Amino acid sequence: MVEPLKKNGIIERKGPVVLVIMDGVGFGKYKEGDAVASAVTKNLDKFYESCPWTKLKAHGTAVGLPSDADMGNSEVGHNAMGCGRVFSQGAKLVAQSIEEGKMFEGETWKKLVKNVKDNGSTLHFIGLLSDGNVHSHINNLKAMVVEAKKEGVKKVRVHALLDGRDVGEMSALDYFDPFAQFLAELSSDGSFDAKIASGGGRMVITMDRYNANWDMVKKGWETHVLGEGRTFASAHEAIETLRKETGAIDQDLPPFVIAENGKPVGTIEDGDSVILFNFRGDRALEITKAFEAKDLKEFDRKRVPNVEYAGMMEYDGDLHVPHQYLVSPPAIDRTLAEYLCKSGVRQFSISETQKFGHVTYFFNGNKSGKFDENLEEYVEIPSDIVPFEERPWMKCADITDRVIKEVEEGKWDFIKLNYPNGDMVGHTGVYEAVVCSMEAMDLQLGRLRNAIEKAGGVMIITADHGNADDMYEHGKDGSVKTKANGDPKAKTSHSLNPVPCIIYDPEYKEEYSKTLNEGLGISSIAATCMNFLGFDAPADYDKSVINFN
Repeated sequence: MVEPLKKNGIIERKGPVVLVIMDGVGFGKYKEGDAVASAVTKNLDKFYESCPWTKLKAHGTAVGLPSDADMGNSEVGHNAMGCGRVFSQGAKLVAQSIEEGKMFEGETWKKLVKNVKDNGSTLHFIGLLSDGNVHSHINNLKAMVVEAKKEGVKKVRVHALLDGRDVGEMSALDYFDPFAQFLAELSSDGSFDAKIASGGGRMVITMDRYNANWDMVKKGWETHVLGEGRTFASAHEAIETLRKETGAIDQDLPPFVIAENGKPVGTIEDGDSVILFNFRGDRALEITKAFEAKDLKEFDRKRVPNVEYAGMMEYDGDLHVPHQYLVSPPAIDRTLAEYLCKSGVRQFSISETQKFGHVTYFFNGNKSGKFDENLEEYVEIPSDIVPFEERPWMKCADITDRVIKEVEEGKWDFIKLNYPNGDMVGHTGVYEAVVCSMEAMDLQLGRLRNAIEKAGGVMIITADHGNADDMYEHGKDGSVKTKANGDPKAKTSHSLNPVPCIIYDPEYKEEYSKTLNEGLGISSIAATCMNFLGFDAPADYDKSVINFN
């Protein structure tokens, strides 16, 4: 039950409280490869010199992941910031469900297995083949394939997307080769037939999000479902060949289909069952819609097989997508936005397409839509459909233009925005582009500072996880790993590094200590925002970074 918040001792400011989320910007562990530290960021430097700030944990158990070896990500990071507490997240929930056998006792698993056994048809798995544990984990897939054989399924096909983003940029064969061998060994007794059927880079096919580029989903459908496209005898051959021909890193490799005797080995047909084994929702919704929608306007599916389809989790709790899923998602309630609406606080949320859902859907506890139409406004700035390294400034200036306009008009009490630069450009592995992205974002921080100072507001600057701060692969001794030509090996995944929490309060009236609390996680952002809006946080929220005098 959400009740209006109680007032605290903050003297009301003239202007709004503005939460700035610098996506993918942390404190690097190593000097070499830290694009945040290498960039010329005069505005950010000034904040550190003149404002209270502290470091926050943004990975592992601090954001509900299984262990502190797990990197944070934008989904769980925004969940934590928006709900003010730590909930067990998809990676942990799925691993527990498999380990305890609950997934295989569930009605959805039983239904999909029975379907293929009754029809003598195929069980298909679609998803990201790595151990990044951000969207999926290869061990979950292996456990499901083993269980399928145990339960009498005769034929399994895997449509495997290359990662190179949450793991090493050229690490695909470290997963594909052993996995292909794993399937071959399971199939060696002649009673079971399991193969990789198709694949492609995650940033080229299937895993689009926020309706940014439906052509990716179209390519995925043609590849996985229809078996259309360039064919190869094995995934190994496809990956090696496409790397040589394109020079692309794994996440950007073109799609491929595995064929035998000129025929695709794993098209999806009537009577089959299909499991999308990714547990994270943002890049699962569009391919799910392609399977579930009666009428799809975004592209011509050509052929729509009648299948039993399920997701690893429920990807959207409000829209109840997909219709069937294997593991229940975290039940996140009583979020910051909901409390603020109940307390009459006017709120404005903005980002470009690539992170719009994070600053709305994920921040609101995996909830689509608004809590109060009269008190909230969401604005999405359309992202450019170009490689991020070619336009590393992205839409940070456009976002800032709109935020400054809203600050000047004085309509909102609380404004939150996400600059995607550090994360989206960070994932490309192109160091110079990441430095450029940081410098572009820094210019916007200076513009925001001027607007907030003029309005008499407060700015809280933080991040959801690290990325741009850790752009090179390092050995155990801290040395930079290099390629054959001597260049540093690019690191395209998130880091385990802490992130900042900076308080810019030009109207400071000594109600709180400028010595901020240490050792907290990003879940403390919610209580901090509530405090600056003049409220005490709920008793079970993780504590604020500030202490009142």
